[in-house]
Amino acid sequence: MDNKIKAVIFDMDGTLVDTEKWFRIFWPEALKKAGYEMSDEQALFVRSLGKPYSVANFKEWYGEDFDYEAVRNIRRGIMKDYFADHEYELKKGAIEIMEILKEKNICIALATATPLDRAGDTLKRVGLYDYFDEIISATMVEKGKPAPDIYLYACDKLGLKPEECLVVEDSPNGVISGYLAGCKTVMVPDQTPVTEELRPMLYGEAQDLSKLAVFLA
Repeated sequence: MDNKIKAVIFDMDGTLVDTEKWFRIFWPEALKKAGYEMSDEQALFVRSLGKPYSVANFKEWYGEDFDYEAVRNIRRGIMKDYFADHEYELKKGAIEIMEILKEKNICIALATATPLDRAGDTLKRVGLYDYFDEIISATMVEKGKPAPDIYLYACDKLGLKPEECLVVEDSPNGVISGYLAGCKTVMVPDQTPVTEELRPMLYGEAQDLSKLAVFLA
């Protein structure tokens, strides 16, 4: 059986672009403006969590009358204002691994919880947009991460089997999504380390994106 990696599917926030640390700050700020309190543990838990799951968790934490859309819009506004005056930062090794993948003629795809237009804008701002063969948003599937839908959809769009695709994620919810889809999943930790619970789901782990090359054979 040919187990060669034919495509690499990246998460965006926290994996390619150093934005997760800001979600970790801006979600609690938005909750505070709306009259709630959010712990750092809760902020970490919702990273890369698909919208239906996020809504359910917020209602569990803050009550059934919690207006998720209103508070998310506050968080979006805070983030938009911040990045109007600040540049996005690439994660270490991002350009290097893109160049390696292009040299090897390996397809490059994105699978992100961010809506398509904002994902495209972010990738353009950091100079990564033109590297991608496919850009896929969780808004295009029924269930976001940790459900496998987005990675199964990505594989289908690429015309590849899940086992032919390497998923690159920074968060537990993303790792679970890639694993359940049947993809070879590598974690490049950002805000949280690899745990013993996650390790059996992983094809490997890397300290930065440039170290992914060892998994491409």
